[in-house]
Formats: sequence, structure tokens, C-alpha cells
Amino acid sequence: MAEEAVQNEEFNQDTDAQNQQNQDETVNEQVENADNSSVNADAPSSEDQIAALNDKYLRLYSEFDNYRKRTNKEKIELISTASAGVLKDMLSVMDDFERAIANNENSEDISAVKDGFKLIHHKLRSLLEAKGLKQMDAKHQTFDSDLHEAIANVPAPSEDLKGKIIDDVEKGYYLNDKVIRFAKVVVGQ
Repeated sequence: MAEEAVQNEEFNQDTDAQNQQNQDETVNEQVENADNSSVNADAPSSEDQIAALNDKYLRLYSEFDNYRKRTNKEKIELISTASAGVLKDMLSVMDDFERAIANNENSEDISAVKDGFKLIHHKLRSLLEAKGLKQMDAKHQTFDSDLHEAIANVPAPSEDLKGKIIDDVEKGYYLNDKVIRFAKVVVGQ
């Protein structure tokens, strides 16, 4: 019987050890499952990711659309008020012309009238040059179709004027080195 008791005790110890091992494995599995479930719980689902990206896209699109509308409005305002500065400066020239007209009604001195108009012309020219306007010098230059508009061809008075501009009927102008009006010229042949 003592042998049987020893065998039972050994059997119980083996069973207890095996139960302890099974419990440890179960606890380890539960810990791993808890870790995996917390990772999965923290990770958003694919629907949540799609919704977040869609929301981000819509916000970005709306922001760009507002930017486009704002810049278009600013461009329209800039275009409508772009000439205001030039016109404001030209009002002083207009005032000078009105004073000259009123003064010339009773004036008998032609040279004073001529001097007055020359002064007003000089003021207008200097104002426009300050704004970037530059007169094109075309007379006796070689004809260039990018700068000049030929309105007539006449026989050249001398051999060195062939293919060159003999007369400019209407002056051409640059605005900041860009042609804004072509010179209308007479070309010698």
C-alpha cells in the first residue's frame, strides 16, 4: 500500500505540474489575444480610413476652390482699378488745359498761347514717361514688321534710304519695353 500511495502521490504531482503548465499556456494565450485585440482596437477599420481620407479630400478641394474664387475676384478688382493711378495723375493736365482755354479766350498774345501749350505738352509727356511710356524713334531706321506698320511705299529719295523709314505718320510707343502701339510709317523703295 505504501507503494500505491507513492504512485498516487507521483501521479498527482505529474497531474498538478501538467495542470500548472496548461494554465500558464492559457494565461499566455489570453495575454497575446489581449495584445492583438488592443492593436486591432487601436487600428481604424478600412471604412474609417476611407471616410477620413474622403473628408480630407473634400476639405482640400473646398479650400482650393475658395482660393481660386478669391484670386479671380482680386484679378477683376485689379483690372478695374489698374488705370486709376494714371487717370488721377492726368487730372492735373486736364486742369491745366481748362485753365489755358479760359485764359486764351481773352489773350491776344499768340506766343504766350504757344508757350502754354508747349508747357502742358511737356507736363503730359513727362507724366506718361514716368509711368513707363516711351516713344518709338522710327524715322530713318530699317523697317521692322515687329515694330512698324507700313502704310505706304514710296520711291526712296536716295540710295541709302531704300528699305528704311522715310516718314512716320503716327508715332509708335512702348510701355515698359513692350510695344503698345505700332508706328505707322512710309517706307522707301
